[in-house]
Amino acid sequence: INPRDEDGETTKTRPAFKAACWDLEHCDPKRCSGKRLMHFGLMRELSIGQKFSGVIISPNAKRVVSPADRELLEQYGAAVVECSWARVKEVPWSKIGGKCERLLPYLVAANSVNYGRPWRLNCVEALAACFYICGHEDWAHEVLAHFSYGEPFLEINAQLLKRYAACASEEEVKKAEELWLEKIEREYSESRAEGAAAGKEDVWKGGNMNRRPVVDSDDEDDDDDDSNQEDAEEDEDDDGGVGVAKDPLEISDGSDDEEEMAELRRRVLQSKPFVNPATTDEKPPPETISRPQLLPIDSDAESGSDLGDNDAFDNIINATPVTDRTGIEAKQRSKNEESEKASAVFSRSIVGAPKRW
Repeated sequence: INPRDEDGETTKTRPAFKAACWDLEHCDPKRCSGKRLMHFGLMRELSIGQKFSGVIISPNAKRVVSPADRELLEQYGAAVVECSWARVKEVPWSKIGGKCERLLPYLVAANSVNYGRPWRLNCVEALAACFYICGHEDWAHEVLAHFSYGEPFLEINAQLLKRYAACASEEEVKKAEELWLEKIEREYSESRAEGAAAGKEDVWKGGNMNRRPVVDSDDEDDDDDDSNQEDAEEDEDDDGGVGVAKDPLEISDGSDDEEEMAELRRRVLQSKPFVNPATTDEKPPPETISRPQLLPIDSDAESGSDLGDNDAFDNIINATPVTDRTGIEAKQRSKNEESEKASAVFSRSIVGAPKRW
């Protein structure tokens, strides 16, 4: 589809077929086959209210597609409706479609959403089936080339597609579909009859085996517990007592087991969770401190001179001659003498100007 040019770059070429779709935005864009085909340039989008002149694959149609529609397909192409099967009733069928609306005969889906379900084809599968039935198997392979389930879809429905493509009209396609449905119904009835005769249970009686619910791990654990319980009961019946597993070599003695269990019990009881907390770890109650008594305040106590009976200290203080320790008085005396020498007298006199005669 995308051959490489001389420079090594891919160039998109126009496909040999014409395809279109009405996209109703029902599907996840990552899983939508119609959007993927439009991304690769294999399909164009039609707006709501726009009619199409070619073959329209629609679940709302009345007639079945057949090789008789090949000429119209080659001239105008094919169109599909991109919508969800769960929301088919929400599609505005009156605003889309055309004159040549067709149904698809019985086919089995291979896409990841509806795998194994008949008539539940997505857009690309419906488009490929239309191409194949109308005689263009190469177009079917080309449109399915970008999907992992493309080739499996053609392999699963290979016999049916060849039968439908070999028909000449719509009536023959319907007849081939009826014969195929009768065949699979007959084979299913025969398999059930054979299973009933052989006493085998029908595995498909509970539904599709490919869609069985996943067994929860809790249920498996319950089953294991039940089986273990049954085994224990069987041991009781065989031994005539409690079903306890025995040592096949008979190495251990009963007295030794009792001593080991007693030692183990003693260690468990002496472990931290079972030992009472020691009384020495308890914190002593807080001590009460008595409030100091207030003493009478006097000048001697404030200065700190009243230190009690210290006669020796008083005699030393009294014998010390009083001197000018800091020289403050001498400095003050010299300052006064200097101020007397450098004294100045300032006076102010007012001189008046002579009067004019």
